[in-house]
Amino acid sequence: MSKKEIGTDQLVTKIIAGIEEVKGQNIEILDLRDIENTVCDYFIICDGTSNTQVNAIVNSVQKIVSKAAQEKPWHVEGSDNAEWVLMDYVNVVVHIFQKHIREFYDIEGLWGDAKSVKIETTY
Repeated sequence: MSKKEIGTDQLVTKIIAGIEEVKGQNIEILDLRDIENTVCDYFIICDGTSNTQVNAIVNSVQKIVSKAAQEKPWHVEGSDNAEWVLMDYVNVVVHIFQKHIREFYDIEGLWGDAKSVKIETTY
């Protein structure tokens, strides 16, 4: 079986679908492409209400991206306590927080120069 290649935009779409599948909240995409010396093109940030939901979001994203592209994240960090899990897909880095941890670290504020798109959810 050959590996399916998907582009960055399609990867972002699949990651968002994985977050929405298990009702991840406050989804935001930070476009870092116009900022010098960044490690990736996009940050996708969301939050869950508990460590159980954070882990469910991680699992859902992995499942949907793997099914679409037979691609696993290059690195996943933070699953043990599930307060802030980072999933590195090289061009796209996903940050899945518990709400209070997200507010404390304020990644959106740190990357204030990035173009930001909030994803409206219907749940």
